[in-house]
Amino acid sequence: MGKESKVERPTKKSEYEIRFASAQAKKGWTDLSATIRNSLVDSWDFLTRTPQLETPFNYQLKGELGLVTRNGSSHDRWQHKPTLKGTARLWFYVEGQVVYLEQVHTSHPNETK
Repeated sequence: MGKESKVERPTKKSEYEIRFASAQAKKGWTDLSATIRNSLVDSWDFLTRTPQLETPFNYQLKGELGLVTRNGSSHDRWQHKPTLKGTARLWFYVEGQVVYLEQVHTSHPNETK
């Protein structure tokens, strides 16, 4: 087989799939995985199971930031904090059983300061 391929973690039928909605989100995710890997794994687990559960570290954004429009459809925009004291933020929306990572900020985004 040559070079071994990484086996991706399968998801249960009740879980959500996570996809990148932008190149920025993919780059931010890669950067965060290098700096807060364990917390990012916990975020992955949370977002695949309960992405729309309101908690102190996972909630809908308010006002103008609260909606995102993609392909003619509007979606609630959520913010997830991988660590309670850190400044990294994941902005995402949910469509069906898919969590779309729209923006991944390695530090607190200026829009929400």
